[in-house]
Amino acid sequence: MTRSEDVFRRSKDFFPGGVNSPVRYFRPNPVVMESGHGSRIVDVDGNEYIDYCLGYGPLILGHSHPSVTEAISDQVQRTVLLGTPSQKEVNLAEKIREAIPSMEKMRFVNSGTEATMHALRLARAFTGRSKIVKMEGCFHGSHDYVLIKSGSGTLTHGIPSSPGIPEAVAETVAVARFNDIESVKEIFDREAEGIAAVITEPVMANVGLIPPDPGFLRELRKITSDHGSLLIFDEVVTGFRFHYGSYSGMAGITPDITTLGKIPGGGMPIGVYGGREEIMDNISPAGGIYQAGTFSGNPVTMSAGLAALSELKKLDYSILARRTASLSTGIKESMEENGIEVAVNSMISMMQFFPGIRNARSYGEVVSADASLYFRIFSDLLGHGVYLAPSQFETNFLSFSHSDSDISETLKSLRKVIPVAKDADRGKRK
Repeated sequence: MTRSEDVFRRSKDFFPGGVNSPVRYFRPNPVVMESGHGSRIVDVDGNEYIDYCLGYGPLILGHSHPSVTEAISDQVQRTVLLGTPSQKEVNLAEKIREAIPSMEKMRFVNSGTEATMHALRLARAFTGRSKIVKMEGCFHGSHDYVLIKSGSGTLTHGIPSSPGIPEAVAETVAVARFNDIESVKEIFDREAEGIAAVITEPVMANVGLIPPDPGFLRELRKITSDHGSLLIFDEVVTGFRFHYGSYSGMAGITPDITTLGKIPGGGMPIGVYGGREEIMDNISPAGGIYQAGTFSGNPVTMSAGLAALSELKKLDYSILARRTASLSTGIKESMEENGIEVAVNSMISMMQFFPGIRNARSYGEVVSADASLYFRIFSDLLGHGVYLAPSQFETNFLSFSHSDSDISETLKSLRKVIPVAKDADRGKRK
């Protein structure tokens, strides 16, 4: 028994399924990691991997970036928690607003789930309406109002929604289809007067990776504006991922509320929701909508976030785009050389491949991909020192720490693994 297997065996005595987040689980047991540096992670048995999971997105600078770890260490020597306002909260907010001007005012919380949960409550209170429209397959965290036909781990583990959500809650959520504006119009035609907001990932990143079709987001903006509803962009994954700012800034579309997480925390727990001043000033104590959090805006996270954004502002994202394109092209070529039809979607520093399908532009197409073959490739790559996102329904990320040699090494391993995985997968189906 390896140390990794032993640790996981013990963990099942304490945690449901042996993990503290379902996306970390895979058969027969997840690899237990111990450390990370740059583009590499090391497990408890001393095995090293090129990491394309990167904590599911926050670590765009790579693991243990010196500026971030130094900032955290310095802050920990001062204090880890104050429970009072701090200057670093203001400093990080200034950086975020400079990069994303539509976030005129904001509130720090501790996760993307919190950010979207409070953003939806704010939208309901501001509009005086109760209905929320979300997109099939978009994942906005694990609170009741968004666990309706969601993505990420709910797809991986066969739970398209979740038990425990009251019918009364589910009835306040309508589900449209990403990249299908007619499905949105149909909902507004039926119940526009009751719709408080449309929430969507501007780029779907929790059913793999699905970019928006041209015009889709702009039409969402028009429909919501025409009917007095708010538009919420969930940029927990995409914020600072494609450039120093939001995806909405790249697209030239201004949402009413934006939610952030992951990257602005520098690897520490963070969530942010923000938008127009007239909307945000309804939050307590400025207004009557209550929201609070003991650890919100905590100085360790603020320090890490300040260091991470300061570094990111100096970097050239075209480097990420070139390496991501190289990895994506190599994967597609290797799969097709082995007679495997595949769709590969990539955007600057994100990538996912979908065996068994030609196109991956919608939720319906993605869920028909060969997830078992993807998992077989993932599993076999572990033995070659490559760690992808374990699930077909997550996204692979690149960091500024990944090198050209990392990409070459990964593609070399992939060329060895694909024919073996293909044959094993075919054998299991007989």
